Amino acid sequence: MKKIIITSGIIAFVILSLQSFSQQITTPAPSPAASVSQTIGISTVTVKYSRPAVKGREVWGKLVPYGWNVQGFGNGKEAPWRAGANTNTVIEFSHAANVQGKDVPAGSYGLFFVINKDNSGEVILSKDYKSWGSFFYDAQRDQLRAPIQIRDGSLTEWLTFDFISLDKNSAELVLSWEKKQFPLTIKFSTDDIVMSNAVEELKGPIGFNWRGFSSAANYTLTNKVQMDKGMEWIDLAIAQAKNFTNLNIKSGLLQEAGKTAEADKVKKEALAVATEAELNAYGYQLLGQSQYDKAIEILTLATERFPKSANAWDSLGEAYALKGDEKNAVLNFKKSLKMNPPENVRANSEKYLKQYGAL
Repeated sequence: MKKIIITSGIIAFVILSLQSFSQQITTPAPSPAASVSQTIGISTVTVKYSRPAVKGREVWGKLVPYGWNVQGFGNGKEAPWRAGANTNTVIEFSHAANVQGKDVPAGSYGLFFVINKDNSGEVILSKDYKSWGSFFYDAQRDQLRAPIQIRDGSLTEWLTFDFISLDKNSAELVLSWEKKQFPLTIKFSTDDIVMSNAVEELKGPIGFNWRGFSSAANYTLTNKVQMDKGMEWIDLAIAQAKNFTNLNIKSGLLQEAGKTAEADKVKKEALAVATEAELNAYGYQLLGQSQYDKAIEILTLATERFPKSANAWDSLGEAYALKGDEKNAVLNFKKSLKMNPPENVRANSEKYLKQYGAL
């Protein structure tokens, strides 16, 4: 059944208020404006809205009617709820997104919801995002309409948008008000977006330094995407700087391509030019991947090449400790302490030795 939810008196008040806005001083709004923004991958979602309060009112089915409703002002068509107060609630996507399983181009949209008595509902994204509320809502301007399942939740006095359940590619945007939650799943094709963005960035100042091509190639290796393109980029980086970082990335790309012999050859070349800091960082990277024997091999190389470095012996001790080899861990920590190490290195060696009862 269609419902008229705005009285003639309220219509007159709204019209008069709009006409006189420019003649009034700035005062606090009953439903203050707010915005929330979230980065997902390298994409951004921003919601701008106004926050009404419950104020002891019956919200669902009363203040916000169930279903679609004809309002007593505007174009006289059935309209959804404006997901807030005052002007349209506006959601903006920096890149093309997927909302509730449907693709949406980058841009700004009016965000609307429908709630039914059984907690089923709809989300609507309208190309008309500059309108006031839903008084002039036009279904022909919809970019997206999709079903949602509304959840019961704890009391939220002021209408609030939050982003939860974040990962590299997605997040859940949730409108919470009174004891209801309106969830939307938003997804981005992050790898595709990063790669397309990298192509453009490397045409600019970033492309004049080996680090730009190196970081782009490393992204393809780490995320296992477009590694052929990654190989092109790392070769361009190596042409500018033949260093451990670049050679190590190329070795990894060759390994992923199944070219094991060539990968091993490039890895040896990388280790031959590695600095102490690079060997140390690579060793800890391997430790983070639980590759303890490989990490010990790399950190042993560091002690052989830099035998007077207390940090090198401390790092090797930590590798043995993480592997569970107490004997060799104690041996290397004691070597580190004999070299009058910096305070942070000393503290690390002493911490482990105390745990072993060797200090």
